[in-house]
Amino acid sequence: MTPRAPGGRLLVLRALGLGDLLTGVPALRALRRGMPGAQITLAAPAPLGFLARATGAVDDVLPSEGLAPLPPAGPVDVAVNLHGRGPQSHRLLGTLRPGRLLAFACAEAGHAGGPEWDPGEHEVARWCRLASAYGLDADPEDLDLAAPAAPSPAPGAAVVHPGAAFPARRWPADRFAAVAAALRDGGERVVVTGGPAETALARRVVELAGLDERADLSGRTRLPDLAALVAGARLVVCGDTGVAHLATAFRTPSVLLFGPTPPARWGPPDRAEHRVLWAGRRGDPHGRRPHPGLLEISAGQAVEAAGLALTRNR
Repeated sequence: MTPRAPGGRLLVLRALGLGDLLTGVPALRALRRGMPGAQITLAAPAPLGFLARATGAVDDVLPSEGLAPLPPAGPVDVAVNLHGRGPQSHRLLGTLRPGRLLAFACAEAGHAGGPEWDPGEHEVARWCRLASAYGLDADPEDLDLAAPAAPSPAPGAAVVHPGAAFPARRWPADRFAAVAAALRDGGERVVVTGGPAETALARRVVELAGLDERADLSGRTRLPDLAALVAGARLVVCGDTGVAHLATAFRTPSVLLFGPTPPARWGPPDRAEHRVLWAGRRGDPHGRRPHPGLLEISAGQAVEAAGLALTRNR
């Protein structure tokens, strides 16, 4: 039965990162379509608020981080767990005393009404399946976002993003530099991005590639600027990161380097503009060293994939 809440309050927990938000977009839109009269609040990190609202599925954002106690949220008619399998996330939503919980089954949390968790499922498909189990119409292809109104800090650039949350997913800087140099030599305007903690890595890529120091945009692009940059880019080259999901959302051609986590879990949809490189070796995505499978991908392979991806943007 569709859990309609006309005029009621629906709170969705997905207090994770950029890629997590973007892979959850089809499920969020399914909630919006199925409960058009509800006030939908997303519990997520505050910096993601503008993208959450850009989905057209979220009315407001409750600033939240991970499994930290939720700020006061007021009455909640329906709580939706798009955060995890439980029990911690189920119990966190239980503190709101919602009228109903939509979530995966979790005996430890006393919730038996949802579908069973599948650890091998693609992240997009997982949350669409949860929505479908509650009678909501979810489309895993419904990932697109409209380009931001803000201007790109480097229109038409090839974006190289060498960072990743964990070392296991970080391709070596010298290989990113080789790709950046090849793109530059091929006539592309190349910029290198990274968060505030990745400025040293980005600077090294710029220096090794022989790029002008103005190509280094690391630490200087807030998320709205980064979104505008990716939306207006000719190409994105990066690892298994949130930036990869921005490329998917804006249908920007991309070369994506996967290491310990298979693209069948977190990769883009099967579209010609995205080129995925993976050696077929799984491992710990939170490892403290680059995964051996990631190191099997050569700079030459990435350069070749970049050329193919760019043909989609001519």
